[in-house]
Amino acid sequence: MTRVVILDYGLGNLRSVKKGLEKAGADTVITSDLDVMADADGVLLPGVGAFSEGMEKLSAMKSALYDYVKERPILGICLGMQMLLEIGEEYGIHEGLGLVPGSVKRFPDRDGFKIPHMGWNNLTIEKKDSPLFKGIPDGSYVYFVHSYYADTGREYTLTSTDYILRYASAIQNGNAYGTQFHPEKSGAVGLKILENFIDML
Repeated sequence: MTRVVILDYGLGNLRSVKKGLEKAGADTVITSDLDVMADADGVLLPGVGAFSEGMEKLSAMKSALYDYVKERPILGICLGMQMLLEIGEEYGIHEGLGLVPGSVKRFPDRDGFKIPHMGWNNLTIEKKDSPLFKGIPDGSYVYFVHSYYADTGREYTLTSTDYILRYASAIQNGNAYGTQFHPEKSGAVGLKILENFIDML
């Protein structure tokens, strides 16, 4: 069975992600042990909270993640996705992992729109051949909770979503994949995305 490590660095809704991956057919373990991570088929980087705090807590694991992603896929979810980028602008300018070019910016205020962006919204599939979105219909709805968004190039944008502005809601560069939305909270569509990730390993 495919082994997926959920990286425990002190932030994130680990249990719901674990349940989602197990339902999708993976053998999962929550760990901060980098030796266990090194033996996994894939790594999931969860995260809920502030960019700066996430990067601070992740600092001791950065070099191991860089080594890992050279050979095998990592999937970042929510804050985990945002930390894949180069720069985060939450509570000042902070350096991210830099695995995907781009920055993380706060949604601008706009009449009629609440921040955070919370609830169901749909996806425009920008990369039709992405294995992560195999079998996912254009316009599918998924679940979001975030006040900051990924500002990255089209070449790294797997899906886009419109809320206040159009932004990258799923990204990829090499073996680094990320979703701003929560697949584990997105019903059948999210389950299919997790199954696709497992199939990629």
